[in-house]
Amino acid sequence: MRPFAFLPPSAPRHPGRRSVLQGLAAGACALALAPGAAPALAQQGARGARSDIVVGRSTALTGPLAPFMAPIHEAHEAAIADFNAQGGVGGRKVRLVTLDDGFDARRTLDNARQLVEREGAVALFGQAGTSQVMALLPYLERARTPLVAVYTGSPAPRAAASAWLFTTSASYSDELAQIVRNLVATQSARIAIAYEDNDFGKLTLPLAQQIATAEGATVVATQAMHSSGQDAGEVARALAAQRPQAVLMVAAGPSVVAYVRAHRAQLGVPLYTLSLGAGAHVIRALGDDARGLAVARTTPSPRRATLAVTREFQASMKRHGLEPDYDRYIGYLDARVLLEALRAAGPAASGESVARAMEGLGPLDLGGHTYRFGPGERNGSRFVDIAVIGPGGQYMR
Repeated sequence: MRPFAFLPPSAPRHPGRRSVLQGLAAGACALALAPGAAPALAQQGARGARSDIVVGRSTALTGPLAPFMAPIHEAHEAAIADFNAQGGVGGRKVRLVTLDDGFDARRTLDNARQLVEREGAVALFGQAGTSQVMALLPYLERARTPLVAVYTGSPAPRAAASAWLFTTSASYSDELAQIVRNLVATQSARIAIAYEDNDFGKLTLPLAQQIATAEGATVVATQAMHSSGQDAGEVARALAAQRPQAVLMVAAGPSVVAYVRAHRAQLGVPLYTLSLGAGAHVIRALGDDARGLAVARTTPSPRRATLAVTREFQASMKRHGLEPDYDRYIGYLDARVLLEALRAAGPAASGESVARAMEGLGPLDLGGHTYRFGPGERNGSRFVDIAVIGPGGQYMR
């Protein structure tokens, strides 16, 4: 297998993608559930009656996504515990109220209503899933409550341009651009794409094809793959027949494990994937087969203590008995961004004041890792780096 070469971490921009993003937004909206009419909100009374500042989190505590979300949840809770130990917001603690949605968009919307209208949440936080986020957008507007940090890189929620949605990590568009740029730089411009045969894969495939063309690469083959990975061997053989110089895998969950193993058996070319495809749970399942997998990461390395915020993260994980990995790092950073907004909103925080505070963060430096928010700028980070998994499931970069 040819050695990897790397470009510096980037914040790519592709204005020419606007039509594709609009199409993705329309497609995702069609997948999302109509939220229906929310009852009249009585949030201010609910919020004022509590001594804690409440943040609501609807997430997958059960179901197939639960193991992937668990380390992110742990880091959320560690960062909030640290913040409260330092005095919270003017003496008021931040309380994270969590409801299980099982990665079901209907339950997500019901949970959001309960969190805002009954629990008095001043912000929703850490929502996973494109359909789930799209289903929430009309409700956020009605409830005048922000959603901060989402676990989907789909451009669709970002293209919707909601005044109440604040993202904290790069989109799949940004990740794909950095992957393709690395491949072109290493003379590996003939790319094949293995994509999951579901909404995620089908919506991301045309974006990947457009970015490849824009960056000077050629897509020589594409193959759909069952979400279970049961046909991974056939997919790898079909791609190998087209003699690509590298393969991009657009998949998550069981299909990743199956395809990586099939790829190692059938192709001797670099394999790249999006951040979604290489969570800690997947890397553990792959064992030694993960070695050599190149991953687009949306945070700096969690193990290199070159940044102040990385050292703070490592210290927090040590205090809470947790391993410092990429999944926990993104959860920790997301919580830190939210907590900065809560600090700025002050002890009398409301949904509207938290949204204003998010916009008012402007350039936010958490200790070497930066974000940029402002009026009309609610996608705070486009940072992408490429890291390769080495022996023992540890990243070499």
